[in-house]
Amino acid sequence: MSQDLKPTLSFKNVTIAYKNSLALENISLDFFKGSLTAILGPNGGGKSTLLKSILGLVPLESGEIKKFSSKYKDIAYLPQQTEIDRTFPLTVNDVIAFGACQAKGFFKEINQETNVSIQKALEKVGLKEAGSRSLHTLSGGQFQRVLFARTMLQDAQIILLDEPFAAVDRFTIEDLIKIIKEWATEGRTIIVVSHDLEFVQTYFPQSILLARRVIAYGPTEKVITLKNLRQARQVSYEWEESNFQDDKTMQFLKNDV
Repeated sequence: MSQDLKPTLSFKNVTIAYKNSLALENISLDFFKGSLTAILGPNGGGKSTLLKSILGLVPLESGEIKKFSSKYKDIAYLPQQTEIDRTFPLTVNDVIAFGACQAKGFFKEINQETNVSIQKALEKVGLKEAGSRSLHTLSGGQFQRVLFARTMLQDAQIILLDEPFAAVDRFTIEDLIKIIKEWATEGRTIIVVSHDLEFVQTYFPQSILLARRVIAYGPTEKVITLKNLRQARQVSYEWEESNFQDDKTMQFLKNDV
């Protein structure tokens, strides 16, 4: 990505701590318009925390995150499926409609324009006839398609996806990666947390290897190397050994990040 371009999102020496224990340390990164970036790293390495910091969901110990947009709705976030309660009595259409709420308001009736957008999104993700179905009747892959359709309605310029393909079938992955590529082609900034090295090497032109600090950042073929992966594992191991003597604290932080 050309450094002559102004970034859409920029981290400058960002450090984040939970209960005086570092979750991210001295992170400096730039994300550009139309970029497609994967975040990799060991469990507990701060991948999800990095996404949440962009949303302002976790406080910064130091440093600064600059978002070069004046509108909060310009950031869309798709969390891990495990963070979403699918027992709530909502239909597929209801969930997708939430994507329009930031622009139109949460208490306004769904109008014809929004209904048309919902139907287009459903068709795009391959669930054209599923609008009236309840969430609990969907498979994991179908539910992820619904979440992507909701993201479409938000029409954000920065899109954050946290493990979007975990426990999802290969056909769903192939369909949804096409949507992600289209978003990048449209000039949106896409950041995706993933644990699948082969998947990242196949689809993502640039990557960040994170182990509470940046181990490597740049073209994926230069980031995912045996040397870098070994370094990330070693840094993570040493950090846990020196900072997490209390098992309960360790488990809490692993679940949180």
